[in-house]
Amino acid sequence: MVPNHGEAPVLEALARYHDADELGFTPPGHKQARGADPRARSVLGDAVFFGDVLANGGLDDRLTRGGVLERAEHLMADAVHADHTFFSTCGSSLSVKAAMLAVTRPGNRLLVGRDAHKSVVAGLILSGVEPVWVEPRWDASRHLAHPPSAAAYEQAFAEHPDADGALVTSPTPYGSAADLRGIAEVCHRRGKPLIVDEAWGAHLPFHDDLPTWAMDAGADICVTSIHKMGSGLEQGSVFHLQGDLIDPAELASRADLLGTTSPNVLLYAGIDAWRRQMVERGPELIGRAMELAARTRTAIEAIDGFHVNDARDFCGPGLAHDFDPLPVVMDIAELGTTGYRAADWLRTHHHIDTHLFDHRRVSAQLTHADDEETTARLLAGLRDLAGHVAELRDAPQVVVPSPADLRMDQGRLPRDAYFARHEKVPTAEAAGRIAAEMITPYPPGIPAVLPGERLTEPVLKYLVTGVEAGMFLPDAADQRLETVRVVAEPD
Repeated sequence: MVPNHGEAPVLEALARYHDADELGFTPPGHKQARGADPRARSVLGDAVFFGDVLANGGLDDRLTRGGVLERAEHLMADAVHADHTFFSTCGSSLSVKAAMLAVTRPGNRLLVGRDAHKSVVAGLILSGVEPVWVEPRWDASRHLAHPPSAAAYEQAFAEHPDADGALVTSPTPYGSAADLRGIAEVCHRRGKPLIVDEAWGAHLPFHDDLPTWAMDAGADICVTSIHKMGSGLEQGSVFHLQGDLIDPAELASRADLLGTTSPNVLLYAGIDAWRRQMVERGPELIGRAMELAARTRTAIEAIDGFHVNDARDFCGPGLAHDFDPLPVVMDIAELGTTGYRAADWLRTHHHIDTHLFDHRRVSAQLTHADDEETTARLLAGLRDLAGHVAELRDAPQVVVPSPADLRMDQGRLPRDAYFARHEKVPTAEAAGRIAAEMITPYPPGIPAVLPGERLTEPVLKYLVTGVEAGMFLPDAADQRLETVRVVAEPD
């Protein structure tokens, strides 16, 4: 039977629910907005509450005989060339953990790019899996990591042939993409599955001029955030599966183990609607966004002190394999300030929120939702920033380590160190100790310190100077980083 992509099973089921005037004596307790605080209704709107119904015994009957979610997932799988698709209302942070637990098990090994998101490290802590770190490709002149190469995974498998599979992040939040076909070939030659954390790549299947989509590249599991580059609501995520290396029932079981028993139907609806929108108009909408991004990039490049990173900067021997132009990454090193100060200034003076910022860059993420009006406002803000840069100079400098100094020895498994008896020590005295916590500059959410790593002076100095410059460390026990949580030494 040919799938009908004009359908949106979740949205249509919601419409039927309201048309039938269903009366629920079930959660949620606001009962179709009737019990909600009027002040909340005035801000959120009644549509939010009207769409908030039970998945089973509301959107569908108690035995899911209407197959609402199943049909929506089947349509999504068909749209992106997967064999199976699973919706998640807990974000890609849950989806990637479920994928990891389906591929490997406690005590076993998994090859993982060291530029992985903190959710991957959380998966290692929860599972007790031993990571075999695969080094990213490091651009030392720009202080930026790109995804590891296929050759790096080949070498890691040669040194650890017992590893159960591999995980790679592509594209990165900066828009650089891995050689997924090459990495998949390395894995499959050994009969091992490949997980792709493609949280930033929801749009990739819908335009031929974007980096290769993980399913088309041969990956076994792909995790995608519909809310990042798509039209879904925050926390809306999907994970796709193909091939016969992983049992779909096993993957569904792992997701069930981690996920909520009270999924938000609004998130399902956003995922469902995004799929229909992209199948019907994806190439047109994404193509228009790419054209807009090209014009915007050219205009930003003309502003004194701004350089917009593109494929010539990010791709080539020893760098990224491919490049997504929609994250507009601006290097502002010539302005003599930091991305932290620039981001704060744009929010304060122009009410513009930037996507990503670090010691020398600020990024504006464009999607199919942007237009000439939104980019004109961005350009006005950036030009004004350049005109007021004297106010932003003399920013504290972040001491970024060399690639060799950035990596620390993994002295204990992440799980063992995280759950070990720990103590807080002054950061100035922490070098040489085993970290008992994650310390993650956010954005982009890639940990600089993992539980089990032996702390070094260069990494600690990077983080301390980063905090002084405006870096945010949301998961550190002490966000000012005056102390660090380490594994307690024996009495």
